[in-house]
Amino acid sequence: MLKKRRIVLRALGGFAWFLVVCGIMLIAAAFLNEPPAGQAVNSGGVSVEGGEVVMEIGDGESADSVGARLEAAGLIKTRFLWRALCRADGRYLKAGVYGFKEGLPLTAIRGVFIAGRQLLVKVTIPEGSTIKKTAAIFEAEGVCRAEDFVAAARDEGLLHEYRVPGKTMEGFLYPDTYRVNKRYPAVRLVRMMADNFYEKLGALGTAEAGLTPEELFRKVILASIVEREYRLEREAPLIAGVFENRLQRGMRLESCATVEYVITEIEGRPHPRRIYNRDLEVQSPYNTYLQSGLPPGPIASAGRAALAAVFSPDKNEYLFFRIADPAQGRHYFSKTFDDHIRAGQLVTKF
Repeated sequence: MLKKRRIVLRALGGFAWFLVVCGIMLIAAAFLNEPPAGQAVNSGGVSVEGGEVVMEIGDGESADSVGARLEAAGLIKTRFLWRALCRADGRYLKAGVYGFKEGLPLTAIRGVFIAGRQLLVKVTIPEGSTIKKTAAIFEAEGVCRAEDFVAAARDEGLLHEYRVPGKTMEGFLYPDTYRVNKRYPAVRLVRMMADNFYEKLGALGTAEAGLTPEELFRKVILASIVEREYRLEREAPLIAGVFENRLQRGMRLESCATVEYVITEIEGRPHPRRIYNRDLEVQSPYNTYLQSGLPPGPIASAGRAALAAVFSPDKNEYLFFRIADPAQGRHYFSKTFDDHIRAGQLVTKF
């Protein structure tokens, strides 16, 4: 009987010690789970500014590597608890760029990486942007390098995939507001914008589905010119109608927007404050003052109004237009060259 009592007491003592050890471990784990008392620092690709942390987990990066970088930046007390937790449940950390508040517990930081709640930035590409301008915007927002975006927009595989007969995706990258991860692959950006272009085009209820790639390409070229010419949305169909009339009569389009494209995008000069007569003589297939018909490719990304105008141009007899009210952006439309000249002389009255 005494022997049994000793066995029971020994077992209870062992269990008590087990509980004590577990309690100590839980207390230690809770202590180690809390963020360090000191201020976090930039280290190992971890950026800390104003209480906001930005950290990228690379493809194939190990949990141990992530823990070591968090510890070096002062975001967790020890990498060893991090390693233990990662090995205990086996859930993977997802690659990407993450943003979170400084001072989160270790388990909360790990939860961000497991859930894949990546840091998104809102990037707005204005209507009328070119590939180069779009690339510069993405680079300024830390999404991708400008040169990578330009290269992706010229990728022959993507051009074939989207049946674009031109040399670049110019005109087929829809100007819009995008929410993307920082350090986003340039090829995926181009695909996202191209998919958006075709989606928005379809939403207009146009007949683009029945067009050949070459016919659609011509529409996109003209839409890009209309985009850079109109200022009041109600005038976009009128301007599209003028250009259609000139094309049907074999007249040159004589669009200043195409000359600006040559100056800024091809020659790399600053955007001109005004177009001079000498600029109209610049030699380029994009200069519609010298070349008949459409230029060889789009000059910008057209938005909804310009695309809709080209697919449904105003049926008019106008052959000319010129700015009548610079403040409002209103144009004066003429059927004859003489009327066009008179409008120029009286422009201050309109």
